[in-house]
Amino acid sequence: MPDAVTDVEVGCYVYGVVLADADLPTLTGIDGAEVEYVERDGIAAAVGEIAIDRPPGRRKDLLAHSEVVDALVKAGPVVPVQFGSVLADRDSVVHDLLEVDHDYFAGLLEDVRGRVQLNLRASYVEEQVLAEVVQEHPEIAELRERTRDLPSGTMHPDLVRLGEMVSKVMEQRRREDADVVLDVVRPLIVAEADRAGGGIDHLLEVALLVEEDRVRELEDKLEELAEAVHERIRLRLTGPVAPYDFVGGGGGWA
Repeated sequence: MPDAVTDVEVGCYVYGVVLADADLPTLTGIDGAEVEYVERDGIAAAVGEIAIDRPPGRRKDLLAHSEVVDALVKAGPVVPVQFGSVLADRDSVVHDLLEVDHDYFAGLLEDVRGRVQLNLRASYVEEQVLAEVVQEHPEIAELRERTRDLPSGTMHPDLVRLGEMVSKVMEQRRREDADVVLDVVRPLIVAEADRAGGGIDHLLEVALLVEEDRVRELEDKLEELAEAVHERIRLRLTGPVAPYDFVGGGGGWA
C-alpha cells in the first residue's frame, strides 16, 4: 500500500526589500528553498517558501537569513526585514507589505543606496590598560597591594572599594579612547549606531554607514590607527553587511 501523501501548508518567508530593477542574484535560503522576488511599483520583496508548521527560529535559520540578506546587498540597496517574518502567500506580500509600506521602503532604499554597513569593534589589551590604571592612580595601586592575598570570593570592604574605583576610572578612560577612535572615522562615514558590548576589555562597538567609494579610505585610516595604538587597543572591522542598524523604526517590518 503506498504511503499517504500529506499536503504541507506553506507560507512566504520574507528576507528583505530591494529595488526591482537591480541585478538580483539567484539564491537559496531557509530549508534550501529558492529565493524569489515579488515586485510592486519599483520595489521587490525577496521571499522563499516555508512550511507553516515549522516557524523559523533555529540557529541555522538565522544564519540562512543573514546569508541571503548579505548576498542581496552586493546587488544593490536592501532593507532587511525582521528575522522570522512570514506572510500567507505572494498576494499578501504585495498587499500587506509592498503596497501598505511602499513609501517607507522606497525612502529607506534611497537612504542606503550606494552605502554599506561596517561594524567596528575596539577592545582593550586588558593587562596593559589595567597596568596603566594602577600606575596612574596611587590609591588604586595601594588597595590592589593590600588585597592581593585575600582569598578568592572574599567580601572585603577594600575589595569592593577597589572594584568601584577601577570601574569609575575605566569608564572615563573608555569615553576618552572612544573619542579618539571616532574622531578618525567620523569624517568618513554617513552615520553611526552604537551596538551592545560588555566586559572589562570592552571599549567600543559601533555600526558605521559608509559610502561604498569611501570604504577603502576608512580601512586605511583604521589600519594607521591600529598600528599607533596596538599595544593597548585592538581594532576589528567587519563587513560590508546589509544596513541592519540603519533601517529600524516605522513600517513594523524593518
